[in-house]
Amino acid sequence: MPESPETPLRVLFCIGVNQNFFDLPTGQGKAVWDGFTSMLSRLYALPGVSVLGTIDDDQHMVGPSASWPWTSYVLADVVDQPTVAAACNLFRTVQVGEHGLWRYMKIEARLGRPLPEPEAGR
Repeated sequence: MPESPETPLRVLFCIGVNQNFFDLPTGQGKAVWDGFTSMLSRLYALPGVSVLGTIDDDQHMVGPSASWPWTSYVLADVVDQPTVAAACNLFRTVQVGEHGLWRYMKIEARLGRPLPEPEAGR
């Protein structure tokens, strides 16, 4: 299927947890979780973002995730690259106490396009 200027980008937001989170005293991670859920709410509400699904690997991965495999993922259709950048910027603007969320978590966006749908009956 040919792309048009209106074809959204398919974006995989890859989210990792930094060592700073694990350095927090026991029981103080809730503020980070609250900041993360606030970021997710803002991401879902961001104009031009349509979240298709999420994956959280926190039950099978323990410790910081400096790169792949990441701790969680958000798959979305996004209208354009500036909107992808705005979504990533949420990690700078969402506060956790006196720090930005980025102190405890990181995000990386992979941009592409959807694969073609398979033809029925094949």
